[in-house]
Amino acid sequence: MFGHTEITNQYLIYLYVNLALDIEQKREVKRRVVVQDNFDKIEFNRMCWTLCVKKNLTKNPLFITEEDAFKIWVIFNFLSEDKYPLIIVPEEIEYLLKKLTEAMGVSWQQEQFENYKINFDDSKDGLSVWELIELVGNGQFSKGMDRQTVSMAINEVFNELILDVLKQGYMIKKGHRRKNWTERWFVLKPNIISYYVSEDLKDKKGDILLDENCCVESLPDKDGKKCLFLIKCFDKTFEISASDKKKKQEWIQAIHSTIHLLKLGSPPPHKEARQRRKELRKKLLAEQEELERQMKELQVANENKQRELEAVRKKLEEAASRAAEEEKKRLQTQVELQARFSTELEREKLIRQQMEEQVAQKSSELEQYLQRVRELEDMYLKLQEALEDERQARQDEETVRKLQARLLEEESAKRAELEKWHLEQQQAIQTTEAEKQELENQRVIKEQALQEALGQLQQLELERKQALEQYEGVKKKLEMAAKTTKSWKDKVAHHEGLIRLIEPGSKNPHLITNWGPAAFTQAELEEREKSWKEKKITE
Repeated sequence: MFGHTEITNQYLIYLYVNLALDIEQKREVKRRVVVQDNFDKIEFNRMCWTLCVKKNLTKNPLFITEEDAFKIWVIFNFLSEDKYPLIIVPEEIEYLLKKLTEAMGVSWQQEQFENYKINFDDSKDGLSVWELIELVGNGQFSKGMDRQTVSMAINEVFNELILDVLKQGYMIKKGHRRKNWTERWFVLKPNIISYYVSEDLKDKKGDILLDENCCVESLPDKDGKKCLFLIKCFDKTFEISASDKKKKQEWIQAIHSTIHLLKLGSPPPHKEARQRRKELRKKLLAEQEELERQMKELQVANENKQRELEAVRKKLEEAASRAAEEEKKRLQTQVELQARFSTELEREKLIRQQMEEQVAQKSSELEQYLQRVRELEDMYLKLQEALEDERQARQDEETVRKLQARLLEEESAKRAELEKWHLEQQQAIQTTEAEKQELENQRVIKEQALQEALGQLQQLELERKQALEQYEGVKKKLEMAAKTTKSWKDKVAHHEGLIRLIEPGSKNPHLITNWGPAAFTQAELEEREKSWKEKKITE
């Protein structure tokens, strides 16, 4: 009808006011049109409701208000099938009525709904929106409940299915600036928690934006507050106190489930459940069509067998007719022969014998024909019994099909539970693999450090060997120098005071020269001073 384009609220109002579209046309336009971010879907639905309610809503008095009827109308748009004309199938009707019954706090009466389905018009696949409003509004499934309770139940289901409200209720929140505790009405949606002054949602105080990095933790009681828990986000942390332990656990579980869905990128639970129900209905419809096709093939085969039996019966009738005619001819021939026998007795004796032989042969053939007729009649009776058995088998097959459908539903529920366990197991395996990878990285780093330490140790060992070799060389040089010094000491020993090897000084106080402490005696110093003066005079 329309291409994918962005339109403004003014254009939508112009479109619906001038064309006065009914609910089916509205659903088609709403599905194909991409609106702006600030577009209010509830107001859009209310405008469409205003255009079509007067000419379609029943004039009979209803147990619900017009506002509740509008909410049922919006819920119908969400649960109806994606085909024209729009209807809601019995499975979705049962789902909606169960949700309303649970919201009213009463038990679901499955037997009552089964009786309603028995009286359901077989020519229709489901109910239109106005029939659904009349079904909820006549109070058939809410007997004993007052109007306010029914209205609260409709509002709760509307909030969950349409407004994506996963949980709501009063709790006490700690302020960020003044650190005071104030009671607020909290509303949990798939990616945000909004809190208001009261449950009328008029005065909004703030939002808690949720993403896959957020987490929720339980806190011990402190500062006189009980049932505390903590919501950690990227830039802020919120401390909240529930009214009791049950509420605290419910809120922690709901927020944890919401964050988990954000990590998986999954839609809200009610939307995912609706998609699964639609896929299951498609699967069952395909199986039913296949079963109907097989039943048609069996019916065609049965009709062919019946035609064959009819042909056999006709052949039997023709054979009996031919046998009767032959019997009649035989009687006529016998009368003629008897007339001839009376006039020509002698001559006809031989002919009589021949005719008697022919009669005996004809009688034998007739007996064979009659035996064949009896066999065909027995065969016809057996075929009748086979048809009766086939009819009974068809009834048994229908019973088995219903049992199989119920088993498929149970298998689907078990498969969903197994998929949930599988996801949890996959997460545990991923966590274990990450820890294993971290330990493997640490082991590789330690092995590299060990290899480097071994290299350094080998380098130090090599340097030690080189230093040892140098030490041996120096030691040999010192020994050679010691030998040379000893020979010099022997030569110098013949001279008195001219040359004296440096030896350890005496214990007397040393003399200090301009070169530092010296190991010369007083006599040696005087000799040196005398020699220096003579050398200076000579120059």
